[in-house]
Amino acid sequence: MENAIDKLIDKIKEMNNPTVIGLDPRYDIIPECIKSKYSQDLEGVAKAIIEFNKELIDSVCDIIPAVKPQIAFYEMFGIPGMKAFEETCKYAKEKGMIVVADMKRGDIGTTAKAYSNAAIGKTSIGAINQSIFDVEFVTVNPYLGTDGVLPFVEDCKAYGKGIFVLVKTSNKSSGELQDLMTEDRRKNICKGCKTCK
Repeated sequence: MENAIDKLIDKIKEMNNPTVIGLDPRYDIIPECIKSKYSQDLEGVAKAIIEFNKELIDSVCDIIPAVKPQIAFYEMFGIPGMKAFEETCKYAKEKGMIVVADMKRGDIGTTAKAYSNAAIGKTSIGAINQSIFDVEFVTVNPYLGTDGVLPFVEDCKAYGKGIFVLVKTSNKSSGELQDLMTEDRRKNICKGCKTCK
């Protein structure tokens, strides 16, 4: 079984392009020529998002190796939005693109496992063991520690998938926590490595 990172590297080399296109559909900026076809309710918004995303994917699938749909832009439209997320991921894969589900999941124990099952693992129901979103990669937030990441790592090994773990983010206020130094505690935690000295 070829693992996800090898598939991504091969795709980048094949296209000579390391670009990933973000699919963060904001209904207010979807062209009117698409929105006007559908009702202005959750179902209609989801249909407009799917059409918009498919047109974007069709336009770039031969030059860009991967898509990164941000799940929040789908979740905000409830069940129809989640169906749009699922259809977007499936369509991108049909077009030969790698899918990085931007979920930034971070929790522990059975909750982390459930998140992983939905994105890169499988969900068991009796004798059925089924992939749900079946994307190649998912983003993971390691704030809660190792036990919040391990279920994802286990599914990566079992199913040839991958994760991108947040280390340092680029948002304006990220340093409020990520760069915080308090009374030399950081040095004590990491045993005084060269990076922290």
